[in-house]
Amino acid sequence: MIQEEKQELKQIIQSEIATLSTEIATIQTALKPIKKDCSLDSIDHKMLKQDQNVNIQRYEVAKVRLNRLKAAYLNIDSKEYGVCQECEEDINIERLKLIPESKYCVSCMNELGL
Repeated sequence: MIQEEKQELKQIIQSEIATLSTEIATIQTALKPIKKDCSLDSIDHKMLKQDQNVNIQRYEVAKVRLNRLKAAYLNIDSKEYGVCQECEEDINIERLKLIPESKYCVSCMNELGL
């Protein structure tokens, strides 16, 4: 991978980190505990709990991806970045632009069922 590609990937990762950080902050505001409100019937309360469960899942997925992006950013200058952990071939640069935290090439990912 040439230096210009690494620089472009760094910018992509920084942008993704900023976007995810904003999304996480937004989700956190929706994660406040739901209090039993006498004006809500049981169906409304269940819907609010369901929405909260969706937000919890979104939050957890976003946090995991944020951590992976931060790790990718820290490792981008290492020889291991951009190399498939399974077949040890270079991961396609277009894949890395879409998913910069990728650890596997598409072929190995499909074979591993990930």
